[in-house]
Amino acid sequence: MLYLHIPFCQSRCIYCDFYSTTGTAALRRDFVRQLCRELEWRKDYLLQASGEIPALSPDDWRGVRQQRGTGHTACLSSVYWGGGTPSQLHESEIETLLEVIHRHYTLLPEAEVTFEANPDDITPELVSLLRSCGVNRVSLGVQSFSDTLLQMLHRRHSAARAIQAVETLQTGGIDNISIDLIYGLPGQTLESFRSDCRQALSLPVTHLSSYALSVEPHTPLSRMIDRGQLQPADEELFLAQYEVLLDATAAAGFEHYEISNFCRPGFRARHNSGYWQGVPYLGVGPGAHSFDLVSRRVNSPDLHGYIQAAGSDVPHETEQLTRRDRINEFTFTSLRTSDGLDLALMEQQFGLSVRQTVARCALPHLRAQRLVQCGTVLRLTRSGLFVSDSVMSDLMLD
Repeated sequence: MLYLHIPFCQSRCIYCDFYSTTGTAALRRDFVRQLCRELEWRKDYLLQASGEIPALSPDDWRGVRQQRGTGHTACLSSVYWGGGTPSQLHESEIETLLEVIHRHYTLLPEAEVTFEANPDDITPELVSLLRSCGVNRVSLGVQSFSDTLLQMLHRRHSAARAIQAVETLQTGGIDNISIDLIYGLPGQTLESFRSDCRQALSLPVTHLSSYALSVEPHTPLSRMIDRGQLQPADEELFLAQYEVLLDATAAAGFEHYEISNFCRPGFRARHNSGYWQGVPYLGVGPGAHSFDLVSRRVNSPDLHGYIQAAGSDVPHETEQLTRRDRINEFTFTSLRTSDGLDLALMEQQFGLSVRQTVARCALPHLRAQRLVQCGTVLRLTRSGLFVSDSVMSDLMLD
């Protein structure tokens, strides 16, 4: 899997803590040039993660490639353009990046290629370009269909513009469309969120992601709450809005396949599912994360430092995962999904003693019907979803 972090936004939303910035056209061009270099420098990362070739230094790779030939490239099951706002890129920059990806990687015929976009940026011309470049899925950051809330969040689009963007995508031939909604917003009532769900599910979309608002430190939102300008939602409202979300998506025939994600049958997000299934991924761009099964790497969230990097890599930090880390991540990511935590697979990967420990920790939650067991698989029940963090924590190794 490949993730490209495009760190540009026309304006910053008050709740966002992802690395992004506003920038000039010249800065964007310099970034795209460096992103092309990183895509080439790190083209063997996923081959190392799969064990097809050993872990070597970038200089050693040249000799390996000469022996193997240039046709040996990593196969990608998904490509995800995130940010920031990828739709802030110029059309020629999108084409350049896709050409470099195709030069150094092999996209499987069934690969999912997702492009995040702000509804304001969706035009027939952009849709035509994306289709011609192989993009087959678009994720729209809608967040709400209330113009009052959108203005409070400093979103650029209106509710009408979001609806129009979905129609433009579908008319242009992209029918795998995901939209994001947020609940627990300051000033958002239970009825207004119910209206958001109703509007979202009435549109020709295949996927819905809906997240509880998280007030992150050092964001404009946290400062506004600290100053008393905005009042955060209380926990009871959060829970009631999540109830509305579960009921509305079920009534619309959407599959609830992960705590915050819902889809029409057959339209699970392959890229995000790969994260939850522990699939290796390469992340390029400032602030992007990568995972090779044994370590996590994060590129420094510094656009200027990223652009100025020379040699064969960009500034980054790497964390080696311990065995306990890997066990706990397996537990956490599995329980987030409707597929659940397979104790037999856990035993296969980590041993019988780990399976027995986790099974023992699950017993109180099974008795309280926060978990249900089907064969060797543990899954959260509906009531367990509302205390999922607590259940997962109890099943993790100290």
